[in-house]
Amino acid sequence: MSGTDDRVAVETSDRWPDDADETVGVVVNWFAAEGGHVAEGDAICEFQVEKVSVDVPAPATGTLEEIAVGEDEEFERGHRLAWIRPA
Repeated sequence: MSGTDDRVAVETSDRWPDDADETVGVVVNWFAAEGGHVAEGDAICEFQVEKVSVDVPAPATGTLEEIAVGEDEEFERGHRLAWIRPA
């Protein structure tokens, strides 16, 4: 068993605009850095789809352990943007 099983995924499915036809978004900005502390509910990044900007809240309090999609990178709806190690 790996040591990553207790990490929490930062996902976008529940933040995707309801009226968006596109299934691809772009990460515009990370408000938190890898290794930094994040609090549940705080906006940790922003993505854009069809010219709509959406803030993504941290799903848990802890350490932003890994950013999987960097700024200006595209991703598909539902893709994991990052991993948080809960405190």
